[in-house]
Amino acid sequence: MEVVRARLAGFCMGVGLALKKLDALLEDGAERPTFMLGPIIHNPQVLEHYAARGVELAKTSGDLPDGSRVVIRAHGIPRHEEQALLERGVEVVDATCPKVKRAQLLIGDEAGTGRTLLLFGEDDHPEVRGLLSYAGPDAFVFETREELAQHSLDPAASYFLAAQTTQDRQGFLRIQQDLAMRLPGGVPALETICDATRLRQDEAIRLAGQCDCVVVAGGKASGNTRRLSQVIEAVGTSTVLVETVDDLNSDALLQYKRMGLTAGASTPKSIIDDIEAYLRAL
Repeated sequence: MEVVRARLAGFCMGVGLALKKLDALLEDGAERPTFMLGPIIHNPQVLEHYAARGVELAKTSGDLPDGSRVVIRAHGIPRHEEQALLERGVEVVDATCPKVKRAQLLIGDEAGTGRTLLLFGEDDHPEVRGLLSYAGPDAFVFETREELAQHSLDPAASYFLAAQTTQDRQGFLRIQQDLAMRLPGGVPALETICDATRLRQDEAIRLAGQCDCVVVAGGKASGNTRRLSQVIEAVGTSTVLVETVDDLNSDALLQYKRMGLTAGASTPKSIIDDIEAYLRAL
């Protein structure tokens, strides 16, 4: 079996920076309890690693003791939550991805002009909850073009469009075209989709064109990992989504002559290496 590994598989810049900040905290010798507010990234193996090093997971800001220290996840948190933590004397280490932070500030600036946000994203995703906290009370979140098409838009109102940083860029462009048809003059669109997401998706599509099947490695709760699988399936290539090498089924894979391998932006290199070795051994 021939195996082709994506060049950009694995940690993106934002994930790498977040984990470096957490590592630095654990190495500074301070005895204050260290928490992450929600999973710092969407990868269960990484979370197990930090749990073993004594990092506790707080599901909500109310779970954090006064005087503790907390690392803000790479996805960011709503700004009112961060302010409340500071007021309680919690030491806040902001590990929000710089691309997510930029998206938050762009949305805040545009919402300040009186426009209403139309946000292409997953309603229950932590990044989206953070983005919405900068948008004001009237924002509308949608996951598909169809969902937006069913949403009533006032031709006399002013809107602007943005996206969760890990969304599909081609889908975002189609949504812009839809809005241009519905509203006179179209809708201003913010460039909030991360280049790392776009480049990984573009490479996954190229990989799909060269291979019989593509293995996508990453946490099943990871939105960018799921979308890698979706863009591969959209071009008609089989895909297998796994968290670790243990999820692979050799009998199912032996039918393929050329396998591709890519991974989400929260997937450690060690997991990708293990999967590549397994595939090459078939």
